[in-house]
Amino acid sequence: MGGMTHPALLAISHGTADPAGQAAVAALVDAVAARLPEVTVRLGHVDVQQPDVAASLAALPPGAPIVLVPLLLSAGYHVHVDLAEATAAHPNVVIAPALGPDERLADALAARLAALDDAPTEAAVVLAVAGSSDRRANDDCRTVADMLSERLGRSVAVGFLAAAEPRLDAAVAAAAAGGASVVVADYLLAPGYFHNLAVRMAAGAPVARPLLDHDDPAAALVDLVVDRYRTAAASTGAPATL
Repeated sequence: MGGMTHPALLAISHGTADPAGQAAVAALVDAVAARLPEVTVRLGHVDVQQPDVAASLAALPPGAPIVLVPLLLSAGYHVHVDLAEATAAHPNVVIAPALGPDERLADALAARLAALDDAPTEAAVVLAVAGSSDRRANDDCRTVADMLSERLGRSVAVGFLAAAEPRLDAAVAAAAAGGASVVVADYLLAPGYFHNLAVRMAAGAPVARPLLDHDDPAAALVDLVVDRYRTAAASTGAPATL
């Protein structure tokens, strides 16, 4: 390896005040670290929790190469603005793409739906999405709905929890028109405010668990983070022998 070091992997989550959400995201990062024993793996946050991005960067050796992997499902404001600004003074940092859209997220969503006890197999599916003021992020989420639709062999509507239309309650009502039963797939990374909001807005329709929860993180999600890291690390000319 000629003395080159692997870039550090700095995973940056949105951040949540919910202890279950914090634990679920930390478990994903621990699983990624276990898969990359030669790499320094750290977790930081855009919002709510500490360490924030600046503190996370400051805790790594100055000038060392870093791959920042956003633990965000779509590339909205946080990726395009917050992370770009936070890393502007760090030429050694490469920002990997957001986690979504990706087929592995559709696989994980399908697995969560399949695990619902009270879901009729022919139920209409609505994908609950946090929503963004950035149209690109919402389009990314619609792409994942299309991937899930392909996977399930039935149509998947999208309902937003904030910032975009249609809202989840309206999307559930529309899907239930004519008497169809409805299930809600939860396109959220972890438990917390938005998951609780989805359960309320679903108005009694079964809501699948978020992608991460109190169980072990799905192997597909660990693979996804590792892949985002490896691809970005390769672009730095760092050793790709991971």
